[in-house]
Amino acid sequence: MKTFRKGGIHPSENKLSAGAAIEEFALPDVVVLPLSQHIGAPATPVVAVGDHVVVGQLVAEATGFVSARVHASVSGTVVAIEPRLNPQGIKQPAIVIRREEDQWAPEIDRSQRVVTECVLSGAEIIEKIRRAGIVGLGGATFPTHVKLTIPAGRKAEFVIVNGAECEPYLTSDQRVMTERSGEVVEGARLLAKALGVTRVLIGIENNKPEAIARMTEAAARYPEIEVVPLRMKYPQGGEKQLIAALTGREVPPPPALPIDVGAVVSNASTVLAVYEAVQKDKPLVERVVTVTGKGLKEPKNLLVRLGTPMSALIEVAGGLPEGDCKVLGGGPMMGRAMIQLDAPVTKGCSGITVLSGADASRQPAQTCIKCAKCVAACPMGLEPYLLSKGAQRQKWEALEAGDVTSCIECGCCQATCPAHLPLLDWIRLGKQTVSGMIRARAMAQTSRK
Repeated sequence: MKTFRKGGIHPSENKLSAGAAIEEFALPDVVVLPLSQHIGAPATPVVAVGDHVVVGQLVAEATGFVSARVHASVSGTVVAIEPRLNPQGIKQPAIVIRREEDQWAPEIDRSQRVVTECVLSGAEIIEKIRRAGIVGLGGATFPTHVKLTIPAGRKAEFVIVNGAECEPYLTSDQRVMTERSGEVVEGARLLAKALGVTRVLIGIENNKPEAIARMTEAAARYPEIEVVPLRMKYPQGGEKQLIAALTGREVPPPPALPIDVGAVVSNASTVLAVYEAVQKDKPLVERVVTVTGKGLKEPKNLLVRLGTPMSALIEVAGGLPEGDCKVLGGGPMMGRAMIQLDAPVTKGCSGITVLSGADASRQPAQTCIKCAKCVAACPMGLEPYLLSKGAQRQKWEALEAGDVTSCIECGCCQATCPAHLPLLDWIRLGKQTVSGMIRARAMAQTSRK
């Protein structure tokens, strides 16, 4: 069974919500829609306080090429355009809407009929995706229309649908593939048509047998689509690792991209959103969110309108457990700790993980014993202990030479360290600093021309 060759680990998966069917979450009274729910420039409001909006109506326009539109997720009145706190307690500009009913834009097709024919050209498909504000829903939030705009001199050879969902605990993609397999397959066909490719690979780890079966059945009528079961190994959901597992091709270090080896990768939930945007004229106004944790009474997969307070999702899953706990936006490997639980669900929120008891606390850091477990675990072939030391000592040039920008921040190094060193924390700092230096150099060179 296929997998990537370099590094990787096998954390306890704890897919507590794997059998929980998707439930439609109750409409919130108020939604908060941040203008930055994507990588790139924040969107610019096109509504004013006091305006009435309906579900699917454009409320903020993309600013520049790498940006994404924002649409109303409820119908009602715009009551504020002001900074609101994100999960890390940082204020970000947002549009606040008070819900009054559930009126949708008339062009949106809300029927359950699966549409299999598309007469649009590739360029028209990409434009509909852009207009719908689709971004990567696996957490990266890169605008999908930008990913589909292939640079000159490059050529797409295949579309890869990322159904690995290797992050422990999370099951939102698994449930999407299980319950809406036909629409995911049609979304993959739309991506293939947009890119002019004739091969689609859908990679799913073998701990999701029902999703594999449903997707295989849905794809059976399309010879260009292959569902590929993958051996369980974290971080197989990383773009570079998934490409290596499915094609054997290795994406070179940054600034190289998957398209440099002919691949365009989209997360399974993103592919569903593409289908809805193109065939149903539905902008990205809701998504499936996993709410899970060993201390929760009832882990769930919820279909949630964007802008809904995260605290409301935790409450419907049973509320926070007693005692010490830590709430993560995402899963335990790559998720980030939240200090503001009333922050809104955004496009990139695939899950909320509540860690309790011993899982909520880090072990005290000890002295590195030079065991090299972090080196063996790194899927990018880096030397995490050296990169961590370099960041602590502010050796930025050495970090750049050590290829710190290739780090995918998967956390394998930190998870395997017997000394419980905060390797990833330091490497993230080093990567951010070096990336800033590289951008500054590029801007300086541009200004001199």
